[in-house]
Order: sequence, then structure tokens, then C-alpha cells
Amino acid sequence: MIWLQLVVVLAAIFIGARLGGIGLGVMGGLGLGVLTFGFHLQPTSPPIDVLLMIAAVVTAAGVLQAAGGLDYLVSVAERILRSNPDRITFLGPLVTYVFTLFAGTGHVAYSVLPVISEVARETGVRPERPMSISVIASQQAITASPISAATVALLGMLSTGAAGAAFHVELIDILKVCIPSTLLGVLVAAFVANRMGKDLDQDPEYQDRVARGLAAPAGHQALAGADGGTPVRVAAPVTAKIAVGIFLAAALAVVLFGSFPGMRPEWTTASGVTKLGMPHTIEMVMLSAAALMLMVCRVDVSKVATGSVFGAGVQAVIAIFGIAWMGDTFFAGNMEVLGGSIKGMVTAAPWLFAAALFALSVLLYSQAATVRALMPLGIALGIPAPALMAMFPAVNGYFFIPNYPTIVAAINFDRTGTTRIGRWVLNHSFMVPGLISTVVAIATGLVIVRFVF
Repeated sequence: MIWLQLVVVLAAIFIGARLGGIGLGVMGGLGLGVLTFGFHLQPTSPPIDVLLMIAAVVTAAGVLQAAGGLDYLVSVAERILRSNPDRITFLGPLVTYVFTLFAGTGHVAYSVLPVISEVARETGVRPERPMSISVIASQQAITASPISAATVALLGMLSTGAAGAAFHVELIDILKVCIPSTLLGVLVAAFVANRMGKDLDQDPEYQDRVARGLAAPAGHQALAGADGGTPVRVAAPVTAKIAVGIFLAAALAVVLFGSFPGMRPEWTTASGVTKLGMPHTIEMVMLSAAALMLMVCRVDVSKVATGSVFGAGVQAVIAIFGIAWMGDTFFAGNMEVLGGSIKGMVTAAPWLFAAALFALSVLLYSQAATVRALMPLGIALGIPAPALMAMFPAVNGYFFIPNYPTIVAAINFDRTGTTRIGRWVLNHSFMVPGLISTVVAIATGLVIVRFVF
């Protein structure tokens, strides 16, 4: 019966991924219904804390976008990139990494990618090089961001103590492993990406596009104003800068509360001392930040719900709700069989679990959904918490099939045609940087945890 149940789970994941958006969540709900009513598996509790944390973070990020804070950050990034055009292959991914680190979502890269593409072309650098690694950097930073949906999902599982005291960790534990490991992975991949493909003056497709008038020649200022000079930039309103300050302060507060548990209040009850948990802390901090931005910056509330960041976040909540609940139920109902057959292999070669995380993320297109679906199995198998944190970047595998929105956007933003999907689909511009950054991040994380824990 377990194989029939697995077919149901995989079918729900496959069809949901093909539907896209909330399709993954509703198909997870359908799969859960089949497992419960068809196979009589007892459903587990839905991941309420994770969903509420993500909802709070998404709300704050949506208000930031509505206040013009993201536009202001993009203008700052553009000045940095244009002042150092020769280093675009390294500065581009660092900008998208930092943006994602503090925003908690890789969708902030959309606004920066056109700037990276044009600065590269104007400098004569093959745009494929900075564009490919910049997209990958925005994905890797998700597993290093203290407020991303994936990180709060992992924190929610490892900090509750539900899996035993040995798995109790704080936010700072995840950050001190994943920030250096993913950052090193991005830098190594950028070094490799800087040597990808032919230079623009030797690329036949680009030269053909220039000859047909479909692309501007290298060195040409495509973003120039009407008089041929520097385009006129509209100064960001003060409220946008205030919104950025409030949001960054909230992100810093989350890091501090997670790094120093003593800052969180505690209460003495009949069952002992109870400290405010990080899930509730994140929810209160981010909702408070959203409230402050709404009041201080006089944000139009209707713009929050219609923004791209808020919309993408709501889709993530629905996706995690259905697919994670289905995955939890399947693994919990078959743990005796799965534990006996898999535990030995994973214990002997922990990297096999990282490979499983990577493979599932290719199907789910969501780091958070992958964490919620598979990390409980790793905990149940007895994989040490430090090893799980080191393998956390393995959930960044959705670059493998080149149809994720940021990948598609990067291909369209590069008018030179150098950032592309190959004839065999999988030989696309993002494959090499993605694989290198993920492998380096996991390997570095495993080394770090040996010395830190």
C-alpha cells in the first residue's frame, strides 16, 4: 500500500507543479484527502505556526513594496552597479543576495535584473555571466535570510523541541551556518560564471541581433535620457526611505531575538518556565513593522494586496498548507517502513538526504514547501540538527528546470540573447552556477558544523 500512497503523493506534486501558483497547495489538499479517506491514514496537524509566520513576513514585505521601499533599494543598487561596471559579475549577485537576505523573498531580484543586464552589455561583459549567477544568488539567499519562509519553516521545526531536546536550535544557529556557506557558494559560482561563454564581440547570435537592430551594440548607453545623457531619476520620497528603515529594523530585531533568547519574555506556569517562542516573536515583530509602515508612511492599503510580493507570498502560503500537510501525513503514517529502509543509508551517507531535498525542490519550486515536506523525515530518521542545517541549501534546486519566474524574467531581460535555454532544455545558463553554488554551500556547511557544534 505504501507504493500506491507514494504514487498519490508524487502525482499531486507533479500536477500541482504543472498548474503553478496555488495549484500546488490545492493538489496537496486533494492528495491528503485520498490518503485519509482512501487509505485511512490519520492526518497530522497542519503547519499553522509556519503559515502564520510566513503570512506576517509577507504582509510586512508587501507594505514595504507599496510604500516604495523596494523602488528606493533598486535605485541604490543601480548606483552601486554603475559605479563599478567592470565587476558586474561579482557585484550583481552580491546585490541580489543582500536584497533577498533582508527582504526574505527572491522576487526582489526582478527590479535589479534589467539594470544588471544593461550595465553588463554597456561594459562589454557577456550578460549571461552576471545574470545567471545573480538569479542563483537570489535563491541561495533564501536559505540564509532570517525572515524567509523557508528559514522560519526550518526554525519552527527545530526550535519547538517536538523532535527531542537534541534538535532544539535557535535562529542564530541556522544563520551562522547558512550565511557563510551560501555566500561562499555564490562567490565560487560567480568566479566560474565569469568565464562562461564567448565574449560579446565574438558571440555570433549577439552580433546577428545587432546587425538586425534587435539589440544595442556593446558600450551603447541604452538607458540614456532623451538628450543622450544620463536618464533623469525621480528622487525617492522620504516615506520610502522610512519604510526601508522600519523593515530593516524589524529584520534586525528578529535576528537579535533569535540570537539572544534572554531578550524574549518568559512566564512561570504550573508546568514550568515558558519562554516566548521564535514563531510568535517573528509574527509580532513583522506585523508591528507592517503597522508602523502603514501609519508613518501613509501607505494605501489597497496597494499592498495588489503588489507582486504580497501575491507571491499568499500563493506560497497556500502551497505550503496543502503540500506540507500531505507530506507530513504520508511520512508519519509510514514511518516504521521508511525509517527501517532509509535510516541506514542516510546514516552511512548523509549527503543522500541532501540529494533527496534537492530532487524534491526541483518538483515543488519552493524552498519552504520542500522544508515542510521532507525535513520532518530527516528529524524522524535521527539526522543531527547541525547536519540538517548544513544541508538546508539543498532545497534551492528549482533552477534545475528553467521555468521558475525569476529565471524566465532574466532570459527576457537579456536582450543580447546570451542568457538562454539550450536545445536540450537542461543545458541552460543557470545550470552550472546553480549546481556549483549548491554543492559548495552544502560542503561548506558540513565543514562549519564540525567546528561550531
